[in-house]
Amino acid sequence: METEKHSHRFGLAIAEEPKFRDDWNDITSCLDSITDEDIMRVHEEYFNTQKSISKAINHLIHNRLTELGWTPESEIFNDPDYKEARWRLDFAKSGTASVEVAFNHGEAIAWNLLKPVLASELNHVKKQAQTHLGVVIMATDAMKQAGGFDSAVGTYEKAIRYLKPLQNQLSCPMVLIGLKAPRTFRVEHDGKPKRARFVDIKSITE
Repeated sequence: METEKHSHRFGLAIAEEPKFRDDWNDITSCLDSITDEDIMRVHEEYFNTQKSISKAINHLIHNRLTELGWTPESEIFNDPDYKEARWRLDFAKSGTASVEVAFNHGEAIAWNLLKPVLASELNHVKKQAQTHLGVVIMATDAMKQAGGFDSAVGTYEKAIRYLKPLQNQLSCPMVLIGLKAPRTFRVEHDGKPKRARFVDIKSITE
């Protein structure tokens, strides 16, 4: 997949430092390795009742980062009162970075940006994960449209707008990664309930 990147509090520069470089390379190589063909294959095999390609992309990222030693569904806090999914990171490497893959409602953008901060700062609640760099992966506006995503899904471009007013609250260095639209296909919707149908972009333009 092709991506765009936006740095918050020097996140990109920090990601290239020796302490973080290997884990940052895990993330970028994972995304770079996912092809349009991978997305279509996984969607058809596991998620062919879905209207978008979000679950297929999530599945591919999950498998590849887990293979690289990342901990999925990592708990932020070591406290039985904070074990629900909302208090977990999608992926973490203890002592370095956390990753959120955020294809959910636009109203959740602020929370998706805040979770890496909770994982990086001291807290009154005992910590399970302690990281120092946050990476948030989202669909770009173009991916949202081409990938059949719901109209309410928050996007990379919208998340960037949150960074300035939340500058003081988002104290953790972060990198926002926007997933660009597929090069070879786009999604159209068929039936009720809607299901994704892949349309070859080349056949449209010819």
